[in-house]
Amino acid sequence: MAAHCPADLPAFRAAMTDLPGPDATARDGASARNAQLTKPPAALGRLEDLAQWYAGWRGDARPMIDRPQVIVFAGNHGVAARGVSAFPAEVTVQMVANFRAGGAAINQLADCFGATIDIHALSLDTPTADFTTAPAMTEAELLEALQTGWSALDPQADLLVVGEMGIANTTVAAALAAGLYGGTGADWVGRGTGVDDAGLALKAQVVDEALALHRDALSDPVECLRRLGGRELAAMTGAILAARHFGVPVLLDGFPCCAAAAVLHRMAPGGLDHCAAGHRSAEAAHGRLLDQFAMEPLLSLGLRLGEGSGAALAIGVLKGAVACHSGMATFAEAGVSDGDAP
Repeated sequence: MAAHCPADLPAFRAAMTDLPGPDATARDGASARNAQLTKPPAALGRLEDLAQWYAGWRGDARPMIDRPQVIVFAGNHGVAARGVSAFPAEVTVQMVANFRAGGAAINQLADCFGATIDIHALSLDTPTADFTTAPAMTEAELLEALQTGWSALDPQADLLVVGEMGIANTTVAAALAAGLYGGTGADWVGRGTGVDDAGLALKAQVVDEALALHRDALSDPVECLRRLGGRELAAMTGAILAARHFGVPVLLDGFPCCAAAAVLHRMAPGGLDHCAAGHRSAEAAHGRLLDQFAMEPLLSLGLRLGEGSGAALAIGVLKGAVACHSGMATFAEAGVSDGDAP
């Protein structure tokens, strides 16, 4: 499938609504194959549904996962100066260096499941504006971030995980989620990097200030992203959108990742049909977003690290589903009678 990076924001808007669907022939073929595998019907539970979902989006009734890609985007946020994180903003730069040196959790998980990993730092020396006083990004900055995300996708990848690093980005994710789905700061903020009760109250206050300032523009998901988001969130939006146009299934990570994906969910019905929830994080609001998406997570392990770590871990689950689907023998191939199946 050929797709070109949109040249401007109107082109991105069009790409968010003119969406290719799955390959029905491949999906039907995968369903027929699943019915003939040497197992009782539905014995592999959700793995069967996952494999057929994956087959439809890859256009192959008997697919394999050989080229998973993990992309970590990093950005800095002006709202961090309000003290909404337990860590200073310079940690973003330090963690990018750690990613590039191979020392972070995401590096180990990507390696464990045979995924490539790419790191994109977006203007870390120029934080977004404090969204309690102005839109977080100009239109030019939003466009640049969306294009960075789109272009970061390897068109030859057969699975995508996007992760993030950015001090204060759980506050940004809470504001973006509230802008897209309604509610107050208290409905969406969590402890993020481990803030205390006073820090939690401050996060809620900051989100409410942002919602009040931008309330007249929040009916437009793209404008909501510009005003309340951040560069790394916009880049994730761009990468997830590119994956749709290139036929690459996506495993979603935690709260910031899903807030970025929510822009696509709000822009068009079925905007996240090519995505599955890799995990449910310890941030309570992440579960609220997954409920909006009507997605059941593959894992729920109390993770709250970000970086794409939960979704990267779920690569193993999806690989297992696809391996069973494509590698198991059918009854005919194994010479097993359906009636004699275990």
